[in-house]
Amino acid sequence: MKMVTPVWAALITAGAFTATSLCANAGTVTVLATSFDCARASAAIEKLICRTPQLKQMDIELTRLYRLALTDDRSVPPPDKVEVDQRFWVAARNQCSADADPKACTIRSYAERAHQLRQGSAIVRTKDPNRLTDGPVAFRCAGLNALVSATFFNVEPRIVYLKWANSAATLSQVPNDSASQFSGKDNRGSYSFLQTGDDALLQIPGSAPLRCTAEPVG
Repeated sequence: MKMVTPVWAALITAGAFTATSLCANAGTVTVLATSFDCARASAAIEKLICRTPQLKQMDIELTRLYRLALTDDRSVPPPDKVEVDQRFWVAARNQCSADADPKACTIRSYAERAHQLRQGSAIVRTKDPNRLTDGPVAFRCAGLNALVSATFFNVEPRIVYLKWANSAATLSQVPNDSASQFSGKDNRGSYSFLQTGDDALLQIPGSAPLRCTAEPVG
């Protein structure tokens, strides 16, 4: 069993992570709450998270992923580095309060961090029935040399984080009756990702639509 490190113990003692325990017939079930106490939230981004259901669910899920990563001695990076990275990530996330669109910035921050944690640890990728994230799934796209890695955040609306070579995009789901369709934009232009099963159509700035196929797992 992994021992609780001094840094992790300090986070717990300081109340950086909260949880609610529910008693069930099979024993005690721990239900994750936000990574900070909303009643004591002082930072602008924490207040935004607490009043935005989508962001609140993303925070709860990321807390779950982070705790799992700390139990994985084979994670890349290792658990002690995961702790350090998480502290830097929280500081960077809080800087979204200065962004022109704080909510969109915060969504991007959570999506990217979830991708990093899931990519680095098999334990984090465990098929928990209560999970709100999936992936990364690798797609090979015609005309694009690098594989496109997709991590999904199953909140409302759903989010997909796409990473390829030195580029990345965070897209939100839009209504489509026959497929999972996501769209978004940044300072480079507009993006779209239309997925039907193992097939997808990716539109990135400066390129015609790219036909993509999911790579076999394993």
